[in-house]
Amino acid sequence: MQKPKYITRLDQLDQMSREEVESLKPVCAKYAFRTNDYYTSLINWNDPADPIRRIIIPQSGELNGWGRLDASDESRYTKASGLEHKYRDTALLLVNDVCGGYCRFCFRKRLFMEYNDEVTRDIEPGLEYIRSHPEITNVLLTGGDPLILSTSKLKGIIGKLREIDHVNIIRIGSKMPAFNPFRILSDTALSEMFEEFSLPEKRIYLMVHFNHPRELTKQAMASIMLVQKSGAIVCNQTPLLKGVNDDPRVLAELLQKLSFAGVPPYYIFQGRPTSGNYLFALPVEQSFEIFEAARMWCSGLAKRARLVMSHSSGKIEIIGKSHGKTFFRYHRAFHPRKKARFMEFKSNPRAYWFDDYQEIIAEYSLENPYRCLGPE
Repeated sequence: MQKPKYITRLDQLDQMSREEVESLKPVCAKYAFRTNDYYTSLINWNDPADPIRRIIIPQSGELNGWGRLDASDESRYTKASGLEHKYRDTALLLVNDVCGGYCRFCFRKRLFMEYNDEVTRDIEPGLEYIRSHPEITNVLLTGGDPLILSTSKLKGIIGKLREIDHVNIIRIGSKMPAFNPFRILSDTALSEMFEEFSLPEKRIYLMVHFNHPRELTKQAMASIMLVQKSGAIVCNQTPLLKGVNDDPRVLAELLQKLSFAGVPPYYIFQGRPTSGNYLFALPVEQSFEIFEAARMWCSGLAKRARLVMSHSSGKIEIIGKSHGKTFFRYHRAFHPRKKARFMEFKSNPRAYWFDDYQEIIAEYSLENPYRCLGPE
């Protein structure tokens, strides 16, 4: 299989009954569906709770009203069309609004809905913003999945970034090694592009998204090795997902296998309270317990990941629990006065997000705190 066939309708899946397809039409009408026959071949269709199925196949529970589309207020940090600048040295370029597959837990599913105008086909305004801000040393290409773009188009974007002297790191956020590793394996021009622009002192980082060990197929691992041989650095990040990787043994297996392949586990994310995502949501303190239990099964190289929330005010690391208290620290912060700030709150087992902690004070929260407490 060298060119997986894309699937954009549930009735293209022989494994699903007509009744299932009909029942899920309202979900597909609201949230986009897309996958391919390579990725669906990883599903055990005899298991209704199969983790790969949960990642990619719609479920009726997505219509639960919990959450909102822009759960981290990314719109607040948009400085030019398709350009977000939240942290001093890092900018995000939203280069497209298509992925190899649409994860059901996506926190940017708003980009794949009608009337979205956050992604631009013209990145020049974003590039001009980066040129005029020499403090930006790190640019993340995201969307959507940049590896959906043709290599020639991606090369054009990266080439222009390499012309900006103060941009040292270029990151590409992609789940293509999991969804369609043949995108990498069958395109020599992509490897050549990495070789050309991943320089000894100015690296390209491919930030891959493996959520479950079963995604680490022989083809996926071969694609990672090819990228590594091309001179780019590969790191992994994943949210903690109910029914996918919330078993500490499964999460530990994922972290271990990645470390064995030379792929540093980077972030483990607390799932954002995004519309349609309650099926995957875990309380903050349960996530911490799962994360720490998984780390106990891992070597030091496998346990380098940090458990964080991408909150509107910054990346907040969940660092501990003790004597009825839960402890947090700003790993990254928008406001300089909050950098590295340590925070202690009374334990709240029903809290799904930072704003759910009862003693939270105004300086930490949004003007209109959005609470995502679980059911009583």
